[in-house]
Amino acid sequence: MLKLGITGGIGSGKSTVCEVFKVLGIPVFNSDEEARNVMVQNPSLVEKIRSHFGQDIYFKNGDLDRNRLSSLVFKDPEKLSLLNALVHPAVFEAFDQWIIPYENLGKEQIPFVIKEAALMFESKSYLQNSFNVLVWAPLEIRIKRIKERENWDEEKIMARIKNQWPENEKIKLSDYLIYNDEKHSLNRQVMVLFNLFKKMAIQNL
Repeated sequence: MLKLGITGGIGSGKSTVCEVFKVLGIPVFNSDEEARNVMVQNPSLVEKIRSHFGQDIYFKNGDLDRNRLSSLVFKDPEKLSLLNALVHPAVFEAFDQWIIPYENLGKEQIPFVIKEAALMFESKSYLQNSFNVLVWAPLEIRIKRIKERENWDEEKIMARIKNQWPENEKIKLSDYLIYNDEKHSLNRQVMVLFNLFKKMAIQNL
């Protein structure tokens, strides 16, 4: 089955793009959301996180202390890399299970699926995909969107951005670009890709 990866830096609007694909009937696997799930639902992963970040990184009811974990890893690149190395394989496995029902459906019904992930290239999950799409937006627009959405100050925003690959590195590994810069029509760009990938899937290209 054709697998389309969609990624973009924080504030780029990749989730907005994926919502348009959902309206068009394309299933979307949200890797970031699944990562949050497996960190509390996967017993093996939970034990590894406890081992590396402390038993009290989880509350007594089993919920993850996400604020504390974030404060630990986003100040320490080595700890962030360690956490990603623990979580990403579990997300890959979840995707492999998620896609099975769609693989059994006809291409006319579900021509392709989408994997949405903020760290598509950093995690190397792009290697699992047929094609990868980068949603791109200028830095100043991204900062504005994040401020409005999260109410973060610029220092925190830039710290998050610096933990992701530079845009020029992502562009090198992307097969297609979507410009979410308030100058190009987002819906028109999505429709072009939708029709292209649907044709590819049906014709086995």
